[in-house]
Amino acid sequence: MTAQTVLQTPTLLIDRAKEAMQKAYAPYSHHYVGAALLSEDGRIWTGCNIENAAYSPSICAERTAIAKAVSEGARSFAAIAIVGGREGHITGSFPPCGVCRQVMAEFCCPDTFLVFLGTPTGFETHTLRELLPSGFFPSALQGD
Repeated sequence: MTAQTVLQTPTLLIDRAKEAMQKAYAPYSHHYVGAALLSEDGRIWTGCNIENAAYSPSICAERTAIAKAVSEGARSFAAIAIVGGREGHITGSFPPCGVCRQVMAEFCCPDTFLVFLGTPTGFETHTLRELLPSGFFPSALQGD
């Protein structure tokens, strides 16, 4: 399946994020989050949040998916779907935190990378640029 095909039916990506959400380890916040990252070549990488009693070692679902993809050689991404909620039930939209947005900025084109936020009744669509309007992108470090 191509990335373009998946983008035409983003519910597939939302469904994969829902599956990932059920694998979350969230014994402290009880907020389960799942993400499904679409690479430009059509592969889908999933991730869930993994909490830690010390909190700062916790990792968000989005960064889990990105780390899995990058560790397998993927570097170019088209979209991500994110769902979340209390005890594994979608209770609203869960936009990515600032750290996740910055990690996305490292690998994703801000104007074309789509972020689908699952809601109890459907999903919202944003570009990375909308979520990180004055972001620090790799282009800031190129040239003088």
